[in-house]
Amino acid sequence: MQIESLNIKNYRVFHNVSVDNLPQMAVFMGQNGVGKTTFFDVFGFLNDCLSSNVRSALAKRGGYNEVISRDQNEDMHFEIKFRPSPDEPIITYELTIGLNEAAAPVVKKEVMRFRRGQHGAPWKILDFAYGEGVAADGSLQSYETVQMATRKRQKVAAPDILAIKGLGQFEDFPAVASLRRLIEDWYVSDFHIEGARERQQADYSESLSRTGDNLSQVAKYLYDNHRDRFDSILQAMRERVPGVNNVEAKLTEDGYVILRFQDGRFKNPFSSKFVSDGTIKMFTYLILLRDPNPHALLCVEEPENQLYPELLPQLAEEFRHYTDVGGQVFISTHSPDFLNAIRLEELYCLVKINGYTDIICASKLPLIVSLYKEGDLLGELWQQGILLTEATKEAHNLQKESSQ
Repeated sequence: MQIESLNIKNYRVFHNVSVDNLPQMAVFMGQNGVGKTTFFDVFGFLNDCLSSNVRSALAKRGGYNEVISRDQNEDMHFEIKFRPSPDEPIITYELTIGLNEAAAPVVKKEVMRFRRGQHGAPWKILDFAYGEGVAADGSLQSYETVQMATRKRQKVAAPDILAIKGLGQFEDFPAVASLRRLIEDWYVSDFHIEGARERQQADYSESLSRTGDNLSQVAKYLYDNHRDRFDSILQAMRERVPGVNNVEAKLTEDGYVILRFQDGRFKNPFSSKFVSDGTIKMFTYLILLRDPNPHALLCVEEPENQLYPELLPQLAEEFRHYTDVGGQVFISTHSPDFLNAIRLEELYCLVKINGYTDIICASKLPLIVSLYKEGDLLGELWQQGILLTEATKEAHNLQKESSQ
C-alpha cells in the first residue's frame, strides 16, 4: 500500500499544500516550527475522526478554532490518493470539515472514488454530506463487480461521523478496507528511552507501542514465535553496535520480563539499565522495523536523537528494508548525517512563507538536482543553507503563481 499524493487545506500551518509522487520512503526536513509534527498529525487527526467522530478529534486538539488555519474562513479539506497494491487502481478519498449553522463541526463532504480504467470518469463508491448520501451496495465486493453495483441512499447516526466508519457493509469492499487500514494502522513513534529500559510485566504483546514501553514483551514474543526475525535483529545489532553480540528477554521469578545485553568481552550479561541510550534506541527501531505485520504507514520523528552519527546511514537502510515488505515510511529529521544517507527523490523541504508552510520536493529544485548529480550530499547542502534557500525561492514562486 502506498500513499501517492496528499492535499491539505486549512489545517493549522497548512493553508493549501499538495505533496505529489510520494515514494515509499519520504523524508521531511525543515527548521523548528515549520510544521513537521503537524504534517504527521494529519494522519492522527483522521485516525481520531474514524475511531470516534470529528467533534471529538477536534476537541482533542483544542477545538475547531485552534485547528483551522489562522485568518481563514474556508473549510478544512483533505485529499488522499493511494494505491492498495501495484496492480490495483488509485483510490481517491476526500474529506471536508466545517461548521454548520449552529457552529458545530460536521462533515460537509466525504467522497471516495476510483478510476475503472484509462478512460472514463472516476466511479464514486460513496458521496456524502452532512451525514447523508449515496453509497455502493453490498454487491460491490471487488473492482471486477463494479458494473453490477448500484448506489443506495444511506444515512449515518450523526453529521460528524465519517461514512467509512458508519457503513458496515464496506468491510467487504477491498478499496474501503484498504483505506480503513491505512488510517487505523497509522503509527508514529514517540519512544521514551527510560520506559523501554524498565522491566515489564510478562504480558502478551505482539507489536511495539508508540512509546516503546513494552519493548521487553515484544522481544520475548518475537523470540518465542518468530525466531528467524529475532535472530535477524540480533545479527543487525552485532553489525551496527560494537560490543553487543546477544540480547535476551528474560522472564523473572516474580513475573516480569527484563532485557539483558551480552558484551562479548564479558562472561555475564547486564541489564538494559546499564546500556547506552543509543543501544536501546537502535534495538527498539530494529524490533519495530522487523515486525511480522508491518504498519501501512510508519511515521518517525527525528530518529537521529540518542544515536551516533555513524549509525544513521545504517538506520536509513533499515527504513528502506521496511518499505520492501509493504510498509510506507515518513521521517522527519534535522540531521545532516541522516540526510547524507537518503536519495534526492526521497527528500521534501518544509518552508514557512507569510505564516503558512509549503512542502517542496527537493528533486524539483534545479540547482539542488545539479549539485546532487555532481556528488554533493544533501546533508552538506542543508548545512550550507543552499537547500533551504532554494526551497524557499520555489515556495515564493508557487505562491506568486497561485495568486495570479
